[in-house]
Amino acid sequence: MNSYQDEMTAEYNRQRIIAEMKQIRLEHIALGARAYQPGRFARLMFAFANWMIATGKQLRKRYEIPSAKCNQVASTKRFAH
Repeated sequence: MNSYQDEMTAEYNRQRIIAEMKQIRLEHIALGARAYQPGRFARLMFAFANWMIATGKQLRKRYEIPSAKCNQVASTKRFAH
């Protein structure tokens, strides 16, 4: 009778382990399928990059010489670089 209980306990433990393995596999699949959510550093760098782009465009607009108003003739001299 004692060996029957040992076999039943072993079978119960095997089924419990199999159920845990299935649960872990499902959790792993669910974690891989979730959408990317950037952390605080990634969001900060994204905002900083957008600010740099916006500032660069404003500075270019303010200080760049428009090519339509440039009436100078290109120099014929060649310089070695």
